[in-house]
Amino acid sequence: MKLIFLDIDGTLTAPGENLPPDSAVKAIESARAKGHKIFLCTGRNPDMLKPLLKYQFDGFISCGGGYVAVGEKYDEVLYDNPMSEEQRELILQILHHNGVFCTIEAKDGSWGDENLGEFLSSQGEGNSEIERWRKALSSNLGIKPMSDYDGSPVYKVVIMCLNMDQLTEAIKSLSHEFNFVLQEVKAPAKCINGEIFSKEFNKGTGVKLICEHFKVSVEDTIGFGDSMNDLEMMQTVGFSVCMANGAEKLKSLADMVCPAVDQDGISRAFARLKLI
Repeated sequence: MKLIFLDIDGTLTAPGENLPPDSAVKAIESARAKGHKIFLCTGRNPDMLKPLLKYQFDGFISCGGGYVAVGEKYDEVLYDNPMSEEQRELILQILHHNGVFCTIEAKDGSWGDENLGEFLSSQGEGNSEIERWRKALSSNLGIKPMSDYDGSPVYKVVIMCLNMDQLTEAIKSLSHEFNFVLQEVKAPAKCINGEIFSKEFNKGTGVKLICEHFKVSVEDTIGFGDSMNDLEMMQTVGFSVCMANGAEKLKSLADMVCPAVDQDGISRAFARLKLI
């Protein structure tokens, strides 16, 4: 039995979408029928990954590792670690002072700066995270204005800005407690895109928790991803797979590169790895 971990945006689905290719759905069904267990492993919060749960997984790592759940109804919580109110307020204060666009993610909701949509519209095609937020703001994925934030505990902050100077103060002040994961953004997009979350967790720690729960060796795990927030997952699993549409750095570190998400990459990789 293998434990298989799938990123969503840019891996299982096109960025910002909730509909995997039919080939991926069939591959997941076939792999589970053979006794493998499959988990979503995503930066999305549980609210934003809900539309995909109808495809039947064995659990998920969400919020970049901050909230991990397993079980038929995903009701067995293995890990739940939001930041404190004081941490959230300090992060937003520093970032907003430097003109950084922010989106905060709680378990059941997300809130973004009101002018984030205008900022995104000025960018060309970038990485999967930029596309995810562009589509999230233009569709019904539940992104609400920051002014409507209800105080729910926050797990991570997504950031977008035009240059690294805008992040200097935040990195200096916060890097002892928080990771800054900056994505690889392809031209013609010019922005810096990334996320901030606690050093206490990442996708890799989520993988280890699930392995411990199911009493499976980390050597018997396979991880699929495409962007730099998948790095710790790739470094943790026994075998790592990067999508052809993924970040060049991640591809160079992966054990295997499979076809892109829109070229039946998941299905073809499952077949090659004899999972189906």
